[in-house]
Amino acid sequence: MTETADTQPGWFSPEELENIRGRIPILYVQAVPVRVDEVGQVTHVGLLMRADPEGSFHRSVVSGRVLYHERVRDALLRHLEKDLGPVALPRVPASPQPFTVAEYFPTPGITAFHDTRQHAVAMAYVVPVSGDCQPRQDALDLVWLTPEEAVSSQMREEMTGGEDTLLRQALAYVGHAP
Repeated sequence: MTETADTQPGWFSPEELENIRGRIPILYVQAVPVRVDEVGQVTHVGLLMRADPEGSFHRSVVSGRVLYHERVRDALLRHLEKDLGPVALPRVPASPQPFTVAEYFPTPGITAFHDTRQHAVAMAYVVPVSGDCQPRQDALDLVWLTPEEAVSSQMREEMTGGEDTLLRQALAYVGHAP
């Protein structure tokens, strides 16, 4: 059976979601997947390649909505599996703490974060993954970059909506100030 707004609590039809997005902020989680060495230092950052509805390609982190009656930890795990595959083996603590809260506005310039569709609030996390990661769902590709490569001018140009700012904040949080 296909999950729809009628069969899966917490899901909205595209029309309902568009209406809601125009009226209230939506809660999201964002995860910056990282590889760490034996002492826990970040060695690589995973960035996804996605296509937007207009056909443009851009790099992004793992991101998605928190569903009604869903714990934040469960939302993180669901989106990590959705984008990185079922054997990514993310290490999400029992009580995750975000490194920042990003406020996305449909109007550019209010914050560093912009989403033309909606006003959204995203809790952002750095999540170590140790398994085999394969892009899935709407993710077309996944690249692993060193922290220095991840914040290069080329990568910044490939990111939209302020995710380059989010990535720099994540790396500063783990001791890799760009």
